[in-house]
Amino acid sequence: MSMLSVLRKIVQEVSTAPDLESVLDLIVRRIQRAMRTEVCSIFLLDSVQKRYVLRATQGLNQEAVGKVSLSMTEGIVGLVGQRAEPINLEDAFSHPAFHYLQSTGEERFHAFLGVPIIHHRSVLGVLVVQQHDLRRFDESEEAFLVTVSAQLAGVIAHAEATGSINSEQHPQAEAKAVHDRRFDGVAAASGVAIGTVVVATIDAELETVPDKTPHDVEQELHSLEMAMEAVRDDIRTAGRSLAQRLKSEEQALFDVYLRMLDDPALKTEIEAHIRAGNWVQGALREVILGHVKQFNAMEDAYLRERATDVRDLGRRILSYLQESAGPMEVDYPDDSILIADELSPAMLGMVPENKLVGLVSVTGSGNSHAAIMARSIGIPTVMGVVDLPFTRLEGRKVIVDGYSGRIYVNPSEQLLEAFREVMREERLVAAGLEGLRDLPAETTDGYRMPLWVNTGLVADVTRSLERGAEGIGLYRTEIPFMIRDFFPSEQEQLQSYRSQMEAFAPRPVTMRTLDIGGDKALPYFPIEEDNPFLGWRGIRVTLDHPEIFLVQVRAMLRASEGLNNLRIMLPMVTSVHEVEEAMRQIDRALAELQDEGYAVERPMVGVMVEVPAAVYQVRRFARIVDFISVGSNDLTQYLLAVDRNNPRVAGLYAPYHPAVLRALQYIARETRKEGKPVSICGEMAADPGGALLLMAMGYEVLSMNSNNLPRVKSAIRGVSLARAQSLLSQVLRMDDAEEIHRYLRRTLKHLGLGQLTRPRLPNQQEPAEDDPDCSGAD
Repeated sequence: MSMLSVLRKIVQEVSTAPDLESVLDLIVRRIQRAMRTEVCSIFLLDSVQKRYVLRATQGLNQEAVGKVSLSMTEGIVGLVGQRAEPINLEDAFSHPAFHYLQSTGEERFHAFLGVPIIHHRSVLGVLVVQQHDLRRFDESEEAFLVTVSAQLAGVIAHAEATGSINSEQHPQAEAKAVHDRRFDGVAAASGVAIGTVVVATIDAELETVPDKTPHDVEQELHSLEMAMEAVRDDIRTAGRSLAQRLKSEEQALFDVYLRMLDDPALKTEIEAHIRAGNWVQGALREVILGHVKQFNAMEDAYLRERATDVRDLGRRILSYLQESAGPMEVDYPDDSILIADELSPAMLGMVPENKLVGLVSVTGSGNSHAAIMARSIGIPTVMGVVDLPFTRLEGRKVIVDGYSGRIYVNPSEQLLEAFREVMREERLVAAGLEGLRDLPAETTDGYRMPLWVNTGLVADVTRSLERGAEGIGLYRTEIPFMIRDFFPSEQEQLQSYRSQMEAFAPRPVTMRTLDIGGDKALPYFPIEEDNPFLGWRGIRVTLDHPEIFLVQVRAMLRASEGLNNLRIMLPMVTSVHEVEEAMRQIDRALAELQDEGYAVERPMVGVMVEVPAAVYQVRRFARIVDFISVGSNDLTQYLLAVDRNNPRVAGLYAPYHPAVLRALQYIARETRKEGKPVSICGEMAADPGGALLLMAMGYEVLSMNSNNLPRVKSAIRGVSLARAQSLLSQVLRMDDAEEIHRYLRRTLKHLGLGQLTRPRLPNQQEPAEDDPDCSGAD
């Protein structure tokens, strides 16, 4: 068997293992056999004790497992971890870092090969093989072990995380429960929340069913019996009704389902999980998904296909269980933190608004519809927490850190108190900013900076006006499209747009034309692409579908009748041709409406600069449109080639990257040469430090989420324009995004505006505050 086949088989087997111990045991046994070596061991890093602990071995003394450990700088294992690279030795005893581990029996083995187990840039542990002979492992053996380690790192991390969660379910395990267990994701909405988990379940979706303790075990067993019998009846009925129309091999599928239902082993296994303390739906999930994994790991193609049958059968049973239980009556605690595999706007509506304090999504992005809503209503949110075993968390206490994108499970009292202090600071700062509502965003030397808001929801209007917004810089028109099951009519769009314009009149309202594609999909207009961010999205879609574009523009124009505060903005433009074609369509819609008797006027029309191609055509665009607006989130993403919604690379998304800052400065300078106004909407404008840089660059309007507006206003009122320009000059001489970010934070603190920066968070290093360059001349 080839090494690739062996590797695939090991990965498949390990992925079906029920717990961390089984995962590790399988790995060492399979690798020892595949490499024909005498020892294979795994040392995992205990993050609390800061030691590598022997967790599994095949070849060393089993009594040493769990008892033997090395510090992070001790032995060759520690050296592998420090270097984060393989170490291949002919004779480990002669290496200066060698440290003899008593009770393991390793004194018999000379050859040593250790490779790090790395997940998301963190060393989880070290995978070791040893042999009695004096020899170096050859290149193919080393390559194989490195490949195995890379392939299995995610499986080990997930099993370790799930194990740490599971250990907390039992009081007798409390002594060894992992406190302050941290899971990293993508920060989607800032703030801190401490609360009780409620897991959002999707109908007939096995993966989303949470674990719960049953109130009545006998009732759960009875529900299982009834559901299985109902599915059995359905299958028999379907088989009889289709008997004349199906071939014999197709009819056999019904027999397969019935045999699975009649197999006492399946039912007995589910019942065992119920009696062990899980409700019937959670027990069903455990058993069915366990069987699915086993079938997927099989080499025989026919047997692998049975995984689909098992999953389908499980969904049928789950559907009956959910139906018989009726609408789930959820008693939402006052501090509910909603967790889902993928958060949707509908899920947010499940929890009473006064009880929802935090949101977490295992998948999804910081720019998803749910994340946009979360920022709008000011709920701390973390997305893309891919390693979080969310089905195990129902009813657990967790901390949501929406600043750094982290979740803490089973928090210690010490960590809870630290984050409570952060929340107290947040409340004090918010209270201190309330008095700014009716004051202008004006610098100490008299420069006035208009602050607008980004909206998309009806609730955004009241919230924005309460915080003193002077206009709407970005109204996301796709949101009314996303919450329906079909394209809204012209009249429906008109009503939605009119409510925004009336509420803000006579203040300007900038409406972006439909921007779908990328990570914004409509359920009734799916766009399936391998690379959606470089695909059919934004203006490309609407120009290809003028019937959609014209209806939307007509609705916008009609909504502005008598108010005349509309501005239309075109997204994702890359060429002058696209802009000219869109302008022709807008002029056509305007002429049609005027012919129909509507008293509509031509609005200002602008473009969003979101891709590098638009940056270097900005003067050409400025000559044919009325204003330029920068979409800094997408522009940063495209300039850095980083999908900020991907947790694996989200850390590389750097709004203060020198290339991004220089591009933003170039756009502002080139637009001003044509005498056209230039604005910006995005996360950078919502950051107090970023807002000062943008003001210094010459941006004439900053548009942001309404929750951030008071902080930005306070920052602007606390400096002079000259000081902001001096700050920009200093920043543009820097080469590193993190250095720039730290410098901005220190400068704000030096100016007495430290309360506007991100609060000092527990478990994070803070840079030194004494920077001689912070003071700078005004």
